[in-house]
Amino acid sequence: MRIGASATTRINTRAYERGLRRALGGMSDDVKRAVERTRIGVQNEARRRAPVDTGRLRSSIVSRSEGSGRTVGYVVGTNVNYAAAVEYGTAPHVIVPKNGKALYWPGARHPVAKVNHPGTRAQPFMRPAIEMTEIFFRANLSQVRAGRGRR
Repeated sequence: MRIGASATTRINTRAYERGLRRALGGMSDDVKRAVERTRIGVQNEARRRAPVDTGRLRSSIVSRSEGSGRTVGYVVGTNVNYAAAVEYGTAPHVIVPKNGKALYWPGARHPVAKVNHPGTRAQPFMRPAIEMTEIFFRANLSQVRAGRGRR
């Protein structure tokens, strides 16, 4: 079973774009640029918040733009199989061998038939990053308003 973690957000820019068009005219490309910068900001925030053991989870966090016209958005996610367990934690569970009759690891006194795992605490990294979408978007939009979008 493969479990990944991803989050999707969609920003309806119509209201912002109407106001910007009235104020500055033809801001469609600048609003799209603000959404693109927001996507990168959310992706970087998720990476910053991801716990690091080997760095695999952090480096696997990627994003892509979605939509067209006046409805643009993005997806930020990861394809590592343990991302959801990190994000949400796990309940206590029993670990049993998949291919053999016993479990063994370096440092264990002897092989065992099963292990009662106490579970893991949640370490949210994706949800807090996604929750910052509006903050990033407003900051990027104010750059558009102030400077026609810094490059």
